[in-house]
Amino acid sequence: MAKTRELRRRIKSVQSTRQITKTMEMVATSKLKRAQDRVVGARPYATALAEVIGSLYAPEFAERFPLLRQPAPDAARRVALLLITSNRGLCGGFNANLIREARRRLQELEGQAATVELHLVGRKGISFFKFSHRTIASQRIDIGDKPTAAHAAELVAPLMARFATGELDAVEIVFAKFNSAMSTPPTTLRILPVDPPADRWSGGQAVNYILKPSAEAILEQLLPLYVRNQVFRALVETAAAEHGARRTAMKNATDSAGDILDILRRTYNRARQAQITQELAEIVGGAEALRG
Repeated sequence: MAKTRELRRRIKSVQSTRQITKTMEMVATSKLKRAQDRVVGARPYATALAEVIGSLYAPEFAERFPLLRQPAPDAARRVALLLITSNRGLCGGFNANLIREARRRLQELEGQAATVELHLVGRKGISFFKFSHRTIASQRIDIGDKPTAAHAAELVAPLMARFATGELDAVEIVFAKFNSAMSTPPTTLRILPVDPPADRWSGGQAVNYILKPSAEAILEQLLPLYVRNQVFRALVETAAAEHGARRTAMKNATDSAGDILDILRRTYNRARQAQITQELAEIVGGAEALRG
């Protein structure tokens, strides 16, 4: 009797857990669709910005615009590394993979004698590096899974200002690139200095366009916008990847709970059958004893 009671208790517990994970899977699926739409909507704008900058770019502009400045090869490098993770867990190895990529890049940069400062977005990354006793230059936990262009501007504006004054030689960002709900590899992207595609410029002259104002004036406005857009894309892609990872994790948990329920129910049925058989045998044995 005690065994069957314990099995019933475990069955109810697993049923409750499966109901929770199924609900979380449905919520993540709903959020994933909206986040995926944001990613798809942001990509054409980023592509157009890159094309315009590539069309206007010329090598001599690197001396005029601080955001195009390339550090000297023999100079001591100072790099700002921005890591984006989530505020919540229950999304499988999503955050662990991002942290692993950030640690790999940190070791690689420090192996090249670079001085690296760490800027973190998301509770999971902050918790890990605090536990590792790593110095954190800045941290944000208020962005969540609905990032805006204003959030991106707040994150990158001080880094752009420091890069323009020469205090930083490079700014890199570690985020989850959203290829699909099942493919979200952790990616490191250098956002400063800006590297326009080499095949999209032709001596600084915009082909088939009359520019007013000049190419220099346009670039002066577009370069900061391009950098902010890169950070915004990283934020929205990481948010979409988080929902995709959570949906997958909750689906796996729901399926596992179903498998456990099947095993527990079979075990319960066998235990109940054995108990009934034993009770019948005791009744028959008692009747035979009274008859004899």
